[in-house]
Amino acid sequence: MSVVNKGISKGSILALKDAIELLSGKWKFCILHNLHHYGTMRFKDLQEAAVGITPKVLSKELQELENNLLITRTVNNTKPVTVCYAPTKHAIDVLPVISALLDFGEKHRKIIKGR
Repeated sequence: MSVVNKGISKGSILALKDAIELLSGKWKFCILHNLHHYGTMRFKDLQEAAVGITPKVLSKELQELENNLLITRTVNNTKPVTVCYAPTKHAIDVLPVISALLDFGEKHRKIIKGR
């Protein structure tokens, strides 16, 4: 029996693939979680909140999130120039996914540590 016959349409599989690709990477969930928790953040603040991320990787991840309409980037005409990032309304749809992964991760860590 094919997967399509079991109720999972090709469109659903493609949508799942798109979502995984969009949010793939070690840092995107962390960045989105911090932006939802703290609101608008500057680049340096995001780098400090995502312990271990390099500026190059953070810049790449932010650009991908912006290209996919999950965050906005605002350049402030200050001295020195500051750049701030904020989640979009579209990014709110990712919150339940982040919460579910956070819950799973905490439970999984307890299980693994309890061996």
